[in-house]
Amino acid sequence: MMIARWKFNARFGHKQEVLALLKRWNSEIGSQIGWTDDKVRITTGSIGALESTIESEVSISDLGELNSSFEKLESIGAHDSWSKEMEPHIVSGTSQWEIYRVV
Repeated sequence: MMIARWKFNARFGHKQEVLALLKRWNSEIGSQIGWTDDKVRITTGSIGALESTIESEVSISDLGELNSSFEKLESIGAHDSWSKEMEPHIVSGTSQWEIYRVV
């Protein structure tokens, strides 16, 4: 098992909007690629972390599953629209993917 984590920073004053958009993405788009609520968790910075940091992590079986999910995502037009809606709310250049193995 692995954890794929998408991490980025929200612009000052935009955190609640980002969280709402991310939750909407999970229900409307993520569910179409197999990222159901039982596989996804959203966290934000609290103590010892930047308060503006938002992480969305998904449990996957292996890198093949992640690749398959990304390939499915390319065919969903709503993802492009959502990305354009999300862009003004996040700090440019902070988006980062990290992959962890569960031991």
